[in-house]
Formats: sequence, structure tokens, C-alpha cells
Amino acid sequence: MSTSIIAGSSGLIGKNILQQLCAQKSDVIALSRRPVANLPRNANELIIDFDSFLEDGLLPKCDNIFICLGTTIKIAGSQENFRKVDFEYCLSIAKKAKESGAQTLSLVSSIGANSSSKNFYLKTKGELEEAIQDLGFLTVNIFRPSFLVGERSEKRMAEKVAIKFAKIIDPFLIGSASKYRSVNAELLAKTMISTKNSKPGVNYYFFDDLLR
Repeated sequence: MSTSIIAGSSGLIGKNILQQLCAQKSDVIALSRRPVANLPRNANELIIDFDSFLEDGLLPKCDNIFICLGTTIKIAGSQENFRKVDFEYCLSIAKKAKESGAQTLSLVSSIGANSSSKNFYLKTKGELEEAIQDLGFLTVNIFRPSFLVGERSEKRMAEKVAIKFAKIIDPFLIGSASKYRSVNAELLAKTMISTKNSKPGVNYYFFDDLLR
């Protein structure tokens, strides 16, 4: 049985992947900075200090790594702190997973990610995508969702408004614009799990690629 590590297992996407993999009785390690609430019985937990981990951390042997770690500039408090989480932490985890035997990496990125973008958020996401592709994984699956919808542990008023707006605007986003539709976190997690044994190389996934 293959072993999967989930980085960001307490977040919106990570917790959905964790629950679904455990429901399949897969071998799962939840990587987090604090204990994961409602951790499934058959999941293992690895709690780390990310700053120390950058220096000398090691990951257990694994076959797949799911990187769902991320924050917002508002929560991080600065662009520097945001980049530390969304680039440095994620890249470090990817490197250590590769050293531990992982052949497949699945990354939650963002629609519009581009290392040449003038938008700091999208530029950072694009730079991470490129850096991860240079690590030599057999398979790299990059998921570029738009606005994420699902049950978060924290309540955000702005997000509630955005969800209502998404319900109105989504039906009008058709054809090439469909990739900007809001994305259900549970469906995204389901798709990420289904593609962990996908073809070698770099594979991109958008809204239209989600399993229904």
C-alpha cells in the first residue's frame, strides 16, 4: 500500500483529502503545525515547526505528497510572511518528500498563476510551480482552482459575500471562462486523489477537470 503525506492537512482542501483517503483505508500522514481536529483513527499525524523544518527536518518514507499549504497576505501580515508560507515552506516540503522517495506530487496552486505576473500573489504561485517542476518528480499534478467553496474552520464575512456572488455569476462563466467558476473543495480533493497515479510528467487541472 502506498503512503501519502498531506501538507496543510488542517486547511480546507487538505482536510478533505485526509478524510477521503482515510475513508479508503489508505496509509496517510497528516503534516501540520498543530494537532488536527477530528483526526481519523487510521491517520498518522506529524506535527512540525515549519521554521525548524526548513533547516533540518525530515519526512517519513512516502510515495505521494499533497501540498495544500497556503495563507493569505492579510493573515500573513506581509508579503514577506506570505512568501515564506506559500513558497519557502511548500518548496522545502516538496524537496524533503522527494528525498523520502515520493514519485508523485500534487499541488494546489491558483488560476492565473504566472511567475511573470505583476500580481504578487499570482507571481509567487507561478514561481512555486516552476521550482517544484525542477525537483525531478516522476509526476507533478498542478491544480489551478479559482475561488474555493467549502466548510472552513474559521468564518470570514467577506468569503460569505463572495460565495453568494459566485452562485450568481458561475452559470454565466461558460466555455473558456468556465475555469474561473468557484470550486467545491470536496470535489477538488476527490479529483486530486483520483489523479495521484496519473501519467508521468506535468499535468494541469482546472474546473472542467473536476470529478462530479
